Amino acid sequence: MSLPHAILTALLEKPSSGLELTRRFDKSIGYFWSATHQQIYRELGKLEAEGQIRALTPEQPARGQKKSYEVLPAGRAELARWTASAQDPKPPRDTMLLRLRAAAVVGTDGVEADLRRHLDLHRRQLAEYEEIEKHDFPPDRDSPQDRLRHLVLRAGIDLETFWTQWLTHAIEEFAELP
Repeated sequence: MSLPHAILTALLEKPSSGLELTRRFDKSIGYFWSATHQQIYRELGKLEAEGQIRALTPEQPARGQKKSYEVLPAGRAELARWTASAQDPKPPRDTMLLRLRAAAVVGTDGVEADLRRHLDLHRRQLAEYEEIEKHDFPPDRDSPQDRLRHLVLRAGIDLETFWTQWLTHAIEEFAELP
């Protein structure tokens, strides 16, 4: 996944400012992609320089007004090209898993408490995604676009479900360690 493609997707869904993109990233694609405000603004500048997006002219200019962007035909073409291209899956990288491997050789101090903290965070994230699902995807909302968006959200729900189950198991294993 690349940030420029995530931005193009979000802007095609709705022209937005950098701040609005940051907020939308947190709510709509945070379960599989995140970016900081600075990263988003840097990419907006690059995309604009490449002629893939442009800043919209405000109806009434005002000091300090946020610049909103829209996708140009070159940006749409790039997103379509990228969407159609084959890509291999990326192996997961998770520091908790690496820390557990390291704990096997240096000791487990602090790890169990952090496993519990991670479990709490994943439970909260799962509840948030389930709330989004309930609110944004009622049974009668089944257009092709909605079905694809729901499929992506389901991936987030399934990943958070995996992590809550795995962390619960890991904490049980810690309880049995000497």
